[in-house]
Amino acid sequence: MKKYGLGVDGETLAAAYLESLGYRLLERNFTSRFGEIDIVAVSPDGRYLCFTEVKTRKSEKNIASGLESVSAEKQRKIVKTAEYFLVKNRRLVESKGLQPRFDCIEVNVDDKVDFKFVENAFDA
Repeated sequence: MKKYGLGVDGETLAAAYLESLGYRLLERNFTSRFGEIDIVAVSPDGRYLCFTEVKTRKSEKNIASGLESVSAEKQRKIVKTAEYFLVKNRRLVESKGLQPRFDCIEVNVDDKVDFKFVENAFDA
């Protein structure tokens, strides 16, 4: 499978996983001139607007985990894109009193699918 295909498949699996946990998905692949956010969702308790980075791995092929591969530069791009999302969707955010949060999900696809989900994976 091509790397691009693996990433898209991982994002689809991560989106379904978040929904199964009670998250309400708002956007997938939200883009701005600053970068892209894989998934934007509201937490099950309705308190957080979660900007989620998805990393998909076949574990035998990678030395570093998916979560370790979210560099400081990538984090800066996600934060800038999240700021743009907040401005663009000000009414939604203000009416619900949502607080931004940055999460990561590592999707490991080998014989079975495994998720490592980290809330508050990095600070803005």
